[in-house]
Amino acid sequence: MSSTVEPGLDVLDTLLGIAPGSNLHQVRHARAKVVSATQGSHELFFDPQLPDNLSLVERLLVAYYACRLTPQVLLADHYLEQLQAQDVDPAVIALIDAGSIETLDDPRLLAILDFTRTLIVSPVEGDRTALQRLQAAGLSSAEIVVLGQLIAFLSYQVRLAAGLGALSALGEVKS
Repeated sequence: MSSTVEPGLDVLDTLLGIAPGSNLHQVRHARAKVVSATQGSHELFFDPQLPDNLSLVERLLVAYYACRLTPQVLLADHYLEQLQAQDVDPAVIALIDAGSIETLDDPRLLAILDFTRTLIVSPVEGDRTALQRLQAAGLSSAEIVVLGQLIAFLSYQVRLAAGLGALSALGEVKS
């Protein structure tokens, strides 16, 4: 299944096949403000024009890695497709897939992905020392803030996708 999502469409509705008018769609869209904010956050975090911050490729690698760690295959596939469209080095993706990010040649990317793993797997360890490692790798304060926010958003997005997927699999969503 291709994870391509056309611009202007809701990522989770598209990836999960939530059809307008379905019971699951009605449940998900009962609070339009939440759906809009979720999609808006996604669009903001993956805007190629996000000024003075992490590159789009770095943000997509964070998203892919976070989804692999969780694991959330549907979203991981979506972010992998986005990475492939950016012509990301397949060797970097292979290291992520193998769980071998420690062997990355790029100290900045290693620090970013290590922090991602920390916040996804053991968030209590996302302390001052973890932040200092990001600074030592050359990340600005603004980049560190966006990185933390991105990882928090991805954690939410993954859980939302899992919950919606579970409801869809049950096929018992009542409006």
